[in-house]
Amino acid sequence: MDSIRPDVLDFYVSLGTKVIDESHDQDTTDLDKCILFIRDSTLNQESCRLQILATGALGGRFDHEAGNLNVLYRYPDTRIILLSDDCLIQLLPKTHRHEIRIQPSLQGPHCGLIPIGAPSAKTTTTGLQWDLNDTEMRFGGLISTSNMVKGEKITVESDSDLLWTISIKKQDSTRP
Repeated sequence: MDSIRPDVLDFYVSLGTKVIDESHDQDTTDLDKCILFIRDSTLNQESCRLQILATGALGGRFDHEAGNLNVLYRYPDTRIILLSDDCLIQLLPKTHRHEIRIQPSLQGPHCGLIPIGAPSAKTTTTGLQWDLNDTEMRFGGLISTSNMVKGEKITVESDSDLLWTISIKKQDSTRP
């Protein structure tokens, strides 16, 4: 967090927050440094079971967003979810078939599957308005955007890592 405002840093220090200065490392993002810290901590030795929810990683400068998306690919064995006010994004590694449970009161209906890094020669889904059946996806060609979930269970199988994104429903803050 080399760009943190001094008053914000002072606020957290006054609360007793431990501050680790990693500003000398300009080759990784703040999110990357956080993931490494969590993965290397003694409490979380099994990174394959680790799940991380990162808020504030989307929105703002596109190069920062792209860097945070890259973190998903750097740690495919750790389930990392990037959450914004509008959507969530997570990596679906090509290593297995994915079953995604939807919470209709909180998520959807808009969703997408995006092959970043490598094209997908074959992607198959169930549970979407426009299911894919051994469909090829790549940048410069078809990518699955503006799709819709039909139910509470989606399955995805692909020969390439994909980003899964789904919209987040706005909650009425006036209701209890």
